Amino acid sequence: MTNVVLCGGSGTRLWPLSRKLMPKQFVKLFEKKSLFQETIERNRMICDRCMIVSNVEHYFLASDQLDEIGVSSCSYLLEPLGRNTAPAIALACMDLDPEELVLVTPSDHLIKDIESYRRAVGEAISLASKNYLVTFGVEPDSPETGYGYIEARENDVLRFHEKPDLETAKKYLAHNQESHAKRYYWNAGIFCFKAGVLLEELAKYAPKILERAREAFISAKKEPMIRIGSDEMEAIPSDSIDYAVMEKSDNVKVVRAAMGWSDLGSFDALAEEFGRDERGNLILAEKRVELVDMEDTVVVDTPDALLISKKGSTQKVKNVVERLRAEGSTLAEVHTTGYRPWGSYTVLDESDGYKIKRIEVKPGKRLSLQKHYHRNEHWVVLSGSATVTVGERTYIVNPNESTYIKAGEIHRLENRGKLPLVIIEVQVGEYTGEDDIVRIEDDYQRMDR
Repeated sequence: MTNVVLCGGSGTRLWPLSRKLMPKQFVKLFEKKSLFQETIERNRMICDRCMIVSNVEHYFLASDQLDEIGVSSCSYLLEPLGRNTAPAIALACMDLDPEELVLVTPSDHLIKDIESYRRAVGEAISLASKNYLVTFGVEPDSPETGYGYIEARENDVLRFHEKPDLETAKKYLAHNQESHAKRYYWNAGIFCFKAGVLLEELAKYAPKILERAREAFISAKKEPMIRIGSDEMEAIPSDSIDYAVMEKSDNVKVVRAAMGWSDLGSFDALAEEFGRDERGNLILAEKRVELVDMEDTVVVDTPDALLISKKGSTQKVKNVVERLRAEGSTLAEVHTTGYRPWGSYTVLDESDGYKIKRIEVKPGKRLSLQKHYHRNEHWVVLSGSATVTVGERTYIVNPNESTYIKAGEIHRLENRGKLPLVIIEVQVGEYTGEDDIVRIEDDYQRMDR
């Protein structure tokens, strides 16, 4: 069985912890592990193989975090842009034998009862082996409005329900509590089926998605990983697997489970795991934060952004992210520390006309050969040894030495040593945005920063 791990989504409701270039599945929330790492570890004992479906920008994050937990056997399918879960799952299934069992799991969910989860997967395997599409329903313990619901009788799906209002959610919960036979379950977004069966059902109910996905898969680069082309990906209609297939097919079964599941889709959900203070406040901050006469408040402090919200209103955080993007702010995209395939950078200070960064380059890695139109750069080496290319000249810069790159000069920074290279970069110019970059050569085949 292959575990298809879906790494899409940007976790906008957990801003400012989660950003576009560091979405919630890669943020280390619990015991210095990310939800992505926990997903991989949870399923590696159940599945023979894993395939990670990720945005191309997140490949190096996934790769680094797999290295941290000692996993090196996963394959990758990289998307240039997101088109929701139906295309992602279809593309993954096209790379598998039609008889291969597939366990599709989001990478950003929390599951605390691993034994119950494994029993549910075992039941799902039994049903999927009989050519059913299997979805997972979680027994609700509260009238949650942030989840879709599955109405079921035993393993039979009666109906899928959209995210309800509070009164409807209360009715669902009351029915379960008052009836001998529970009927309503949270839709966990976990699926199990044969790869070929899923593609057959797509052909029936979403043929355009299947057709465009197949064209994209055929034209994709296959080595060393599957990379879908931008134009081909954009041509695939965007839809979720629930809308495209599960809600239409008459070949669907549900496995019901109480497995300590949460999609951690808001700070209210996160507060249930972290706990609150005596006044019901959730405070996530590196510095000491004191609240006076405040109750049921969420406070999230990061180096470059502060969020304060009433409990119960944190689903609206995504509206803040939409406003930031409309304003052209980078706060929705990246933290002060940004991660790249070659290492990381941290913005130490910036204002009109300058930006100061701490840059760390991994051993054996190098940045792209590039140039900037609007800024000059001063590099000071703190530790390690920098191999610097400027124009036709390549030279070494050692600790406590510096170099200077004029705007418009083609240049590259490289670490040929065995220890991390750390430099301070001072950018000076009329514009210091991350998008002022022209790549001439790049080891990571990036089209933008």
